[in-house]
This record gives sequence, C-alpha cells and structure tokens, in this order.
Amino acid sequence: MTQGVRLIRDVGLAPTEYAYAAVTDAPVRAVWAAGACPLDADGATVCPGDVAGQTHQVMRNLADALAAAGAALTDLTKTTVYVASSDRADLATAWKVYREHMNGHDVPSTLLGVTVLGYAGQLVEVEAVAVLPLP
Repeated sequence: MTQGVRLIRDVGLAPTEYAYAAVTDAPVRAVWAAGACPLDADGATVCPGDVAGQTHQVMRNLADALAAAGAALTDLTKTTVYVASSDRADLATAWKVYREHMNGHDVPSTLLGVTVLGYAGQLVEVEAVAVLPLP
C-alpha cells in the first residue's frame, strides 16, 4: 500500500472484505478516474455476456488509466463497482474478480446492481479515487 493511504477497518462494525474508510494526510495529489469500462483498444466492448471477463478488462483499463496519471491500484482510496444486473450472483462474480486485481488493497468500496451502463453490451464499470504523496 502506498504511504499516502491508511485504511480503517476495526471500528466495531460488521467484518467486511473492504475497509470502512480511508485516510490520507495532506499534502497529497488526488486522482479521480472516470468509470473504467470493458473496452478494447478499438473501443469495442469485450466479452459480451461475461461479467468476469468484462471485470478483468475493466480492472486492466483502470490500472492503465491510473498509471498514466502516475498512480497504481494500491493508491486507491475509494471505488464504486457497477454491475448491470439484478442477479446477486453477477455482483459476486464481479466483486471476486475486482478483489483479485486489488491484491489485498481493500479500500472502501460500493458494489451496485444497476439497470444499464453506457456502452452496448456493457455489464461492468468501476470508478475510483486515488491519492499520492506529493513528490
């Protein structure tokens, strides 16, 4: 985990797979990432109908966007995971893949089932906020 992020877990609330809060101490540089989508380099939606496959692509795209801003998944302080489904099994599938990519960096996160996402065939999107210590 980056030195700029401290995750808060033990607050007397129910145990979860994510921290309840994240703290950063100023001065820091913030990065707000747009929702990462399951698009390939040509802008086509990958893995139609496959929540796991789309989540892998989303997380790769998120990592690439963060890298372009000088950050990494371990710099994240908050994420929101959107899954276009009312089936909790689909949400659980997306969450499992998301956690694989987060590699133990269990930042505060919200997991939502939604009706529809922006691209044709899109099932998953992840938006995120990261912080970095100033150079």
